[in-house]
Amino acid sequence: MIQDLYKAKRSLELKWEQEHIDNNRYTLEMVRIDDKVKEVITEIKLEEAKIAHRQNSIESAAPQVSVAT
Repeated sequence: MIQDLYKAKRSLELKWEQEHIDNNRYTLEMVRIDDKVKEVITEIKLEEAKIAHRQNSIESAAPQVSVAT
């Protein structure tokens, strides 16, 4: 899932660059692309937070072993 979000972000960035090359100015379409990029970045951050939370849950659920001497 997160890889798809990274790919979507990169695709939007390339689309933005192409729009800039084609028009040599900041266009309304570029504004729309910027908004989509912001949405994807938000989704990426949420997904990364979920992954970190799962990792923390796994690590905290690991049995604690102590060696008595």
